[in-house]
Amino acid sequence: MGTTQLESVPEPKYWHLRTVLSEALDSEFSVGEILPNERELAARFGVARATLRQALEQLELEGRLQRRRGVGTTVAPPRVGVAVGTEQHAWPGAAGDAWQPLDSVRATPPAAVAAALETGADEAVHTVRRSRTSHGQQVATELLYVPAASVPGLTAIDAPSGAARARAVLRELQHLSLDGEDRAVELGSARADDAKELDRLPGSPVLVVTTRFFAQGRTTALSVATYRADTCRLTFGDSTGVEIHHDPERRAS
Repeated sequence: MGTTQLESVPEPKYWHLRTVLSEALDSEFSVGEILPNERELAARFGVARATLRQALEQLELEGRLQRRRGVGTTVAPPRVGVAVGTEQHAWPGAAGDAWQPLDSVRATPPAAVAAALETGADEAVHTVRRSRTSHGQQVATELLYVPAASVPGLTAIDAPSGAARARAVLRELQHLSLDGEDRAVELGSARADDAKELDRLPGSPVLVVTTRFFAQGRTTALSVATYRADTCRLTFGDSTGVEIHHDPERRAS
């Protein structure tokens, strides 16, 4: 990182520094690399540490940097694509699925989920918990609700508990012919349990993606996935091969 001195500019000094730092992250640092400490950075750029902190906080908010306890400030990995406009439908757990099954329990779902699944208010459903990671960091957590009627061949003997049972539920879903799915995305705040899994503070911004899967003329499964807002981007259609640059003067290729 160079020793560029900031000149008088019409924009706030911290914002100009944010731009300079962003360009340096693109050209001089790799994912996971630890930045020099605040004292060194402030000296190199000729700014007060308060100005530097503002710029670093902005870059963290944008998902360019991550502050990790016991490590320091590191360069964040590229954002994970969250597909919301694709016509390629597939059951959870199908080939190419990026999610890792963790466990599955039989439990009564929230009232809104029961209504979407059209199950009885007190009817227990299979609740599969999965996670998604990128560059060794967990970026999303999911609860997949599956009524017993959607997986009639599932037996406790085959998969009594844990990740094995989660995989068994996903395998049974593949036996159904998927008619389609719909998906909704909204900005939310991390609940305590999600925040702990995603290494965020409770109330941190998250993207909540709700997906309904249809087969045999009914909703056969419902997924509620919670993504760290600072690590994800929405994609529409086929985004394969699209490279996102942080410099607005560059074009996506």
